[in-house]
Amino acid sequence: MPDNPVQATGTPAVPLPGPAEQIAHQHPRLWAAFQRLGEETSHAGPLDARTRRLVHLALAVASESEGATHSHARRALAEELTPGELEHVALLAITTLGWARAMKGLNWIRDITRDNRGELPR
Repeated sequence: MPDNPVQATGTPAVPLPGPAEQIAHQHPRLWAAFQRLGEETSHAGPLDARTRRLVHLALAVASESEGATHSHARRALAEELTPGELEHVALLAITTLGWARAMKGLNWIRDITRDNRGELPR
């Protein structure tokens, strides 16, 4: 089990949020089991990695989890998905979740995709 819990994640280039990192350090066996579960679910079906990431993002938006939406948006960008692809997930949510919930998800995605000046990438 790695000393650094980030090394045990599927996207080590993306830092863990503070609370997750604390739990990972306090309960390394629990964190390792959680990571193994994620790995097993990833390989339980035929979806490729890109599709799985978009599904994870959609589920985060649908569950109205700002933290998970931010996390999956960061990981998606690290995995070279485009801001446009991430935003499309939120737009697809309009007809299922409703305008307000989809826009909330879009704003959370844009929290991550905006550059340092607050502008959206082209």
